[in-house]
Amino acid sequence: MSNTVLNVQGVNKRFGGLQALSDVGIRIDAGQVYGLIGPNGAGKTTTFSMMCGYLYPSEKVVGV
Repeated sequence: MSNTVLNVQGVNKRFGGLQALSDVGIRIDAGQVYGLIGPNGAGKTTTFSMMCGYLYPSEKVVGV
């Protein structure tokens, strides 16, 4: 049985007319190690900033 510590579903983030994230979904279970990789400008920092509460998604909510 897994213990989900973070569940993100259908998150979108816009900066003006720029769609930075579109329909992001992540599920992190307790005791697991994850990495988020991608090229520059892919939205890694924006995703983590929303998970930490520094930014708010344009649509949907981040659940903890």
